[in-house]
Amino acid sequence: MHKKRVYILILLLILCGTHALRAQDDMQLSQYWAMPTYYNPGAAGMYDKLNIRVGTRQQWVGMPGAPKTFLIMGDMPFRFLKANHGVGLLLANDSYGLFKTMSLGVQYAYKVQLWGGQLSLGLQVGLLSQTFDGTKVFIPESDYHQTTDDAIPTTELQGSGLDIGFGAYYTHKYFYVGISATHLTNPRISFDESYEGQITGAFYFTAGGNIPLRNPLYELQPSMMLKTTFQMTQAEVDIRLKYNNFIWGGLGYRWNEAIIFMLGAEYKNFLLGYSYDYSTSAIQKASSGSHEVFIGYSMKLDLSKGKKNKHKSIRIL
Repeated sequence: MHKKRVYILILLLILCGTHALRAQDDMQLSQYWAMPTYYNPGAAGMYDKLNIRVGTRQQWVGMPGAPKTFLIMGDMPFRFLKANHGVGLLLANDSYGLFKTMSLGVQYAYKVQLWGGQLSLGLQVGLLSQTFDGTKVFIPESDYHQTTDDAIPTTELQGSGLDIGFGAYYTHKYFYVGISATHLTNPRISFDESYEGQITGAFYFTAGGNIPLRNPLYELQPSMMLKTTFQMTQAEVDIRLKYNNFIWGGLGYRWNEAIIFMLGAEYKNFLLGYSYDYSTSAIQKASSGSHEVFIGYSMKLDLSKGKKNKHKSIRIL
């Protein structure tokens, strides 16, 4: 019974207006710096390597209906007509309360040399499918509740829509900067004649870099991300210390929300990262925190003219 009441509470929080259904739109990733193409298609093929990332996040552990996410992405550069390009593929699945959202995106980026670095302009086109499980809706019987409500569906609904994003990503020897926009068209998803969902567009600014220390075995890697929908703004800053291009650890802070602890390692072409979010908001009373893991594989590509691709281990920003 308690679980059902939590479900209905979450439902009421995500219902916005009569007959309009809303779920959280983009996934929240604490290790966004390791998976940049999720937020910015301009990062596709930004470095001369094939990248594959698989990640999962269990948010607000202990709270029924809390967000659970899974994503897999890949990107690589290529040359065509004497120009540099990048391509990427993204598949993501996100569940939150009674909502499930699956998105598939194809990314393309065009690259130019600028100011001693590289500027990449990227476009993402994809399909977004959303499901609302109305069979799990529970409305208590009392003098203060209606047993039925036309604004709350009691069957499973599903719909899909076209989704478009755009981003610019600039890299230099010691830093990177990116700006991007997701869900540019604020796509509406029609479930049936009575209900529709809407995905809210969001804008992102990311930056980070590598700071060599006096001891060449150590390197500082600061990063930050700013997100806004013009109705909600979220900011996050992180700093990691990497040792011998092998292991790293770090701390992050998401404004008014969480303190983040990070740990990871790189061995040859493989990467493994873990983060734990300790909530600093009232959610901490109902949750033991959030866990996130990603596994990556990166393979060096030699795109020089007249040579076949060669492979070697790489390092991440």
